[in-house]
Amino acid sequence: MSTFTTQDGVELAYRDTGPAGDAPPLVMLHGWGQTQAMFRHQVEGLAPRRRVVTLDQRGHGVSEKPHHGYRIARLARDAHELLDHLGIERADVLGWSMGVSVWWSVVDQYGTGRIRRFVAVDQPAAVAAVPWMSPQAQADSGAIFDVAALLSLCEALHGPEGAKATEDFVRGMFGDEPDPELWAFVEEQIRLTPPHAGVPLLWDHCAQDWRDVLPRLDRPTLVIGCEGSHVDPASQRYIAENVPGAELHVFPREVASSHFPFLQNPAAFNDVVEAFLDRA
Repeated sequence: MSTFTTQDGVELAYRDTGPAGDAPPLVMLHGWGQTQAMFRHQVEGLAPRRRVVTLDQRGHGVSEKPHHGYRIARLARDAHELLDHLGIERADVLGWSMGVSVWWSVVDQYGTGRIRRFVAVDQPAAVAAVPWMSPQAQADSGAIFDVAALLSLCEALHGPEGAKATEDFVRGMFGDEPDPELWAFVEEQIRLTPPHAGVPLLWDHCAQDWRDVLPRLDRPTLVIGCEGSHVDPASQRYIAENVPGAELHVFPREVASSHFPFLQNPAAFNDVVEAFLDRA
């Protein structure tokens, strides 16, 4: 584990694994309330052949947990500064859940010049169904909450029973009963994000609408969904249809049945990602 310090003075932890080689490194960003350890099977499975970089985003894992900066735009700058710190001029990037939103924000702010290929795993184009979106737009975007439900969730996460509310929220991301060992690992990781970090970040994350960024993503893109996830696979199809030339892969329920396909079936997940990244 290594660390670097962001422009606003926050120490973030990352891992840089595998051979440098000729291929661009793969830089992976985790989702809300999780950690870079979520990608342990990808580091084990992919790093022997390529350089893999993972990051505990601010407020998560073993990274510093300051009382500022819990916005997707700031996390995007953190990711951009990580590339600068490591001297990475061009990378394959993978985001899962909120990590996809962070990469979309990188594209929105900095363009796609440092991205070779992009893998987007199970993230709606907009999480909150705001009143000015039509019913069809809400369905296409994959909105999970209306504004009242989001407010209620954030209130619960910040309340005296916040730990249980967090566990219940994340447990709902599994379509079937998770393996006890896998769930114990996920539960352990979510405890590393305190409410002062997680609640404002979730609010900001869910308030974003990335639909206007999708047509500007001019890099080969793979969109991954999963039957059984709380994210509707139809929303992943919408993203793939709106990113020029994007491909879509939806894991059927018998392969993986949650928001965590890379943990439930790492071999299948790694095969799909590696096949996409290995194309010329």
